Amino acid sequence: MTIFEIDILWFTLAPSYYGLMYVLGFLYGVYYLKKFSLYTVKQQEDLFLYVFLWVVLWGRLWYVLFYNLSAYLSDPLSILRVWDGWMSFHGWFLWVVAALYIFSRRNKLEFWSLSDTIAMIIPIWLFFGRIGNYINKELLGFEYSWPLAVVTSLGSYFPSPLMEALLEWAVMFIIFHYILKKPSFTGQFAALFLILYGTFRTFVEICIRTPDPQIGYYFWFLTQWSLLSIPMILAWALIYKKLSK
Repeated sequence: MTIFEIDILWFTLAPSYYGLMYVLGFLYGVYYLKKFSLYTVKQQEDLFLYVFLWVVLWGRLWYVLFYNLSAYLSDPLSILRVWDGWMSFHGWFLWVVAALYIFSRRNKLEFWSLSDTIAMIIPIWLFFGRIGNYINKELLGFEYSWPLAVVTSLGSYFPSPLMEALLEWAVMFIIFHYILKKPSFTGQFAALFLILYGTFRTFVEICIRTPDPQIGYYFWFLTQWSLLSIPMILAWALIYKKLSK
């Protein structure tokens, strides 16, 4: 959903709410690093360049490959229209991990410490993203007609993006900032973030969300996202246990 449209010669300027949410998330990340004086100014700029490029590129490609490949093969140029379509968490997560590793090696930083810092930022970014989903009427839940429902031409649905925003931002924010406060070991926040996020999102996917219409359910109850998330949760639970030792 676009905020406004302006025709400038042969070009149409039409920023979207979802794009705006991405920008707000990244701006918060910049604010966080500067507020706590984390890394040099050059490192801060390079870090967000690494993360931004990898998020957009691999998040988009992962969605194309795993969620709607046939549609994109019929119109390959639509892959480039990142403002007109979705991205996948699993894609950008895997490749952001790779980007952080490369960045930490080039700047002689400790990888897990850097990952902990990013894990403190991402919940706010996810919150903005879910608000964008809600505005765009995406990730619909079961049929529902109470306040805050998502109303479309097909009916009225539970606002599952708002439920995800609550879990992925507020709950994790409280855990990180008020319960744990400081990690007991390097990498704790990074691993715990992925465990909690995967668990929260899988709960919403199985219990609240309707499946992607072009895919449906696996084994009668698993959506594509939850199917991809179960191995991630188990893998990071093992990593968490290993790091704690």
